[in-house]
Amino acid sequence: MQIKFSFDSTKPIVGEASIEIDKPIHDVFVYIGEHFFENYPKWAVEVVKLEPLDGKTVVVGAKARQVRQDQGATVESVFEITHFQPVMMLAFKGLTEPYVHSYLLESDDEHKTTRLTFRFELTEIEVFMRPFQKLIRAAIEDGAENTVENIKNLIVNGSH
Repeated sequence: MQIKFSFDSTKPIVGEASIEIDKPIHDVFVYIGEHFFENYPKWAVEVVKLEPLDGKTVVVGAKARQVRQDQGATVESVFEITHFQPVMMLAFKGLTEPYVHSYLLESDDEHKTTRLTFRFELTEIEVFMRPFQKLIRAAIEDGAENTVENIKNLIVNGSH
């Protein structure tokens, strides 16, 4: 008799959060996209080291190594920029760990405020961790909320 699991270990676990920022879309994208390598550790406070591997210019294909302190564990990974569409989108995926980060920007009709949506996908999870996927999803969603709040605070308060 074959045992069937009620879950798929390749189904991503996703967390997403959006926030309104009282700045024009160009200003928000410059901070998030064009100056990503300088500013990412400011809003992702768990990143203790970030090393661009292909220079500091943000372009599709650029790679970086990051070291994160996540819940007491040190996790090192290499990621690659997969999307860089000025004023609209920045995304990168882990090459050594299974994740995708996406930053999507939309402008209001008057171009005075920007809606930032951050999405984090854990693209794979070990089978033994599947029973904890609700807890993992909750942690990812909390992390997404913290990310957009941190970015907004840094941009609006000018502490960049």
